[in-house]
Amino acid sequence: MIIGAIDIGGTKIAVGLVDDAGRLLDRRTMLTQVDLGLPNTLERIVAALKQMSALSGVSLQGIGIGCTGPIDPLTGELSSNSFLSGWEGLGLVKGLEDALHLPVAMENDADAAALAEGKWGSGKNCSSFIYITIGTGIGGGIILDGKLYRGAGGAHPEIGHQVIDPSGPTCVCGFRGCWESLASGPALARWYLEQLPRGQTLPLNFDARHVCSLAEAGSELAGQAVDRTANYIGMGLANLITIFVPERIALGGGLVISWRLFESTVLQVIRQSCGLVPYERTLVSQATLGGDTGLLGAAQAWLHRNLV
Repeated sequence: MIIGAIDIGGTKIAVGLVDDAGRLLDRRTMLTQVDLGLPNTLERIVAALKQMSALSGVSLQGIGIGCTGPIDPLTGELSSNSFLSGWEGLGLVKGLEDALHLPVAMENDADAAALAEGKWGSGKNCSSFIYITIGTGIGGGIILDGKLYRGAGGAHPEIGHQVIDPSGPTCVCGFRGCWESLASGPALARWYLEQLPRGQTLPLNFDARHVCSLAEAGSELAGQAVDRTANYIGMGLANLITIFVPERIALGGGLVISWRLFESTVLQVIRQSCGLVPYERTLVSQATLGGDTGLLGAAQAWLHRNLV
């Protein structure tokens, strides 16, 4: 069984072919180019899928999509979305169904990634599993008894917007001091820059990766920034462990590439904060699917919807 997989981000779109054993058979990458409109993007996606299936000599059983931002997985419509502005309510799923004459399923990209990690990656064989991605933002998906947890009306829970410190920075979600505003990559870089003495020269596009590199090189200030962020990461994870006590939490995203810098402090916070539950039964580790997570998640979005 071969699934056409589409991973839609605000900057790039990956398109691939994935089989039902979790093997990525082919992939293409293109710019999203939101300003050109959804019809243009659909044309490019359809052309890529047709080309790949023809070259591989396979027929597709369906199309799965993992998409950034708020979506309605049941209707296949995008909600108000700062990354894909202007695409709201334009029928992304229906457009692909009409063009390819195949069933299409769409999930939020974090939910899709959770499905992939739960089926083929770090959460395999776990009945309760949470996937968290920490990068530009913080998101995640929850798998309970092998099924994706949905809120009312199929809503995606915004795990990254739990409040950690009500006196913290204002977030676009309306809260102050939510997890994303304190523990994401931009939050790490922002705090470091705020502490930096005036007049110090920095690389262009300075971000969390630079802070982590400086910490590895022995910078005291960068080390403080990393420890501060690790403390906040640990608080958010401790909340999830206290509420769900899952068998496993897997961490992905750009910041987690430097997990070795954060791990010790994160686990210490969990030990200190989860005294009412058997926290030691929750394994916290890096996710395992790496750069293929988005496309594998898109394929799982379709498989989970149609085969469960």
